[in-house]
Amino acid sequence: MEYRPIAGGQLKVSTVCLGCWALVGDATWGPQDKSDAIATIRAALDAGINFLDTAEGYGGGYSERLIGEALGADRDQVVLGSKVSRAHLAPADLTAACEGSLKNLGTDRIDVYHIHWPSREVPVDETVRAMESLIDAGKIGHVAVSNFGPAGLDEIVPHAVPVVNQLPYSLLWRAIEYEILPACRSAGVPATCYSPLMQGLLTGKFASASDVPEGRRRTRLFSSAQPQARHGQSGAEDETFTAVAAIVDLARRAGLDPGAMSLAWLLGQDGVVSVIAGARRPGQVRANAAAGDVSLPADVARRLTEITDPLKAKLGPNADMWQSVSRIH
Repeated sequence: MEYRPIAGGQLKVSTVCLGCWALVGDATWGPQDKSDAIATIRAALDAGINFLDTAEGYGGGYSERLIGEALGADRDQVVLGSKVSRAHLAPADLTAACEGSLKNLGTDRIDVYHIHWPSREVPVDETVRAMESLIDAGKIGHVAVSNFGPAGLDEIVPHAVPVVNQLPYSLLWRAIEYEILPACRSAGVPATCYSPLMQGLLTGKFASASDVPEGRRRTRLFSSAQPQARHGQSGAEDETFTAVAAIVDLARRAGLDPGAMSLAWLLGQDGVVSVIAGARRPGQVRANAAAGDVSLPADVARRLTEITDPLKAKLGPNADMWQSVSRIH
């Protein structure tokens, strides 16, 4: 496993991070056995993953509680990242939210504390001052953001340079390449990538839209006719599954796992420091961790880009996976 520096070298994080949303079991992911969730977190540590990502909103704090229980005395082996919800960005609300997350996690500090979505109501300087107070109190280590576009970065950077910007990015979702990733590079803010396997599509286990669980058919890759979709657009189902089939075929010919190959492609993109790969079983997290040791041949990386260029062009620069009017600004 490779480890990359963030926060000016104060932290080193594994290039594969365990995303802990899917561990809660909900309408998106389906039922989840608690013992499997705990075993998955432990398997991540055994595989060399030292970076865990969660949020107060994942299962109403249940994801954080699972992490706290799973880590126990091994808490200091990992870099813990959590996120405060957009509704809690006013100073008093943020402080209370942080205290709640600390209690859930069973720890006295959160290493990387993200603003989950930018707010148009609470001035960012007020939120930053509240986070700095939490840093001074030793309750969080560093300020980070999630879903911040160029305008959001312009607003926050004069007050605090986030140690990472967590963004939706995968071979099937390359919208941040238009404007957001260049803005991150310009601001000196590395990106971490959520949904890097596009909720399992890039593992190759789904050959068509009808194969995908209903709760995962609500992104803008899928038609607005899908039951939980709310974007009102036609989607890109044909382009998506044409690309998936070509990626799986390329992986087979290259002797690679399609998921690990897809994660390795992301880790080769300029400005990306870590991929946040969800898992629900120990075997899944071990397969994801293997991407940390994959070095893609240049021709394979180039072909993956070519395969997904048509999908990138159709979806355009809106990086919001769920809404036709982007909340990323």
